[in-house]
Amino acid sequence: MILSATGLVARTAAESEESSEARRRNGRTRHDAIAALVHTTARGQILLITNEGRAVKTDVLPLPVLPQHTGTVSLSGGMAASELAALHPGEKVIAIAPLTDDTDSPGIALGTRQGVVKICAPEWPVRSDEFDVITLKEGDAVVGATWLTDGTETLAFVTSDASLLRYQASMVRPQGLKGGGMAGINLSADADVVFFGAIRTDDEEHGEPMVVTSTGVSVKVTPFAEYPAKGRATGGVRAQRFLKGEHQLRLAWIGPRPAGANDNGQAVELPEVDTRRDGSGAAHPGPDLVGHLIERS
Repeated sequence: MILSATGLVARTAAESEESSEARRRNGRTRHDAIAALVHTTARGQILLITNEGRAVKTDVLPLPVLPQHTGTVSLSGGMAASELAALHPGEKVIAIAPLTDDTDSPGIALGTRQGVVKICAPEWPVRSDEFDVITLKEGDAVVGATWLTDGTETLAFVTSDASLLRYQASMVRPQGLKGGGMAGINLSADADVVFFGAIRTDDEEHGEPMVVTSTGVSVKVTPFAEYPAKGRATGGVRAQRFLKGEHQLRLAWIGPRPAGANDNGQAVELPEVDTRRDGSGAAHPGPDLVGHLIERS
């Protein structure tokens, strides 16, 4: 199952190695900006995770099956995630997770705007179709959520004042549904978290993770390996030096094969890789601000 950066959900038929390779070669089409994907069966269920920390169960079978166009999956035929869950005003689906009792996974890693981190153990209630996966403080919201494969992932925060903090997921003890998490990153005054995710650094198929940061005026792409790991609840290191007139990051993203998309899901080219960890960004290459920073499909 796939969640797009524009909030569309859909499923795809199992693809052969040949079609998967063709999809990678042929690049992207409109609306194929992938925000998250999980592997499941057509008759299985998945969890929709929202920025309010809620999880909603949904069946996979009723979701539209995406056709493949010349080797590339187009998400334009997807269904709005809001059609699958009764969302509150301002609430949106930000992630998906498998509904499984897989004991190899410690659960879902979540990071919040106020710098809280939590790994929610996969002990889902059997009789409830909706439940909370984190207890949020007033004014807080979940920025990112990632299903962990085996707990060897690296957790990473990027803040609005361009600080990046990374550390091993093993530094965070899994909690039950009611847990409120623990301090994930030490925020400076007036800063908040703009990105949180769980990153694999050993994924040879997808390549080296990249850090993409944007002020809305300039964009910077840097190898994730350039940033040193630090302890949980520390302040991180600078990820982008602000130019005159720039005051904060508008967006950030970390992962393999980065791509940009505007709010309509259309592709936006990103600048060349800059190996300077705290260098300034490059002028934005297009007329539209980057609306989403996500993995190239």
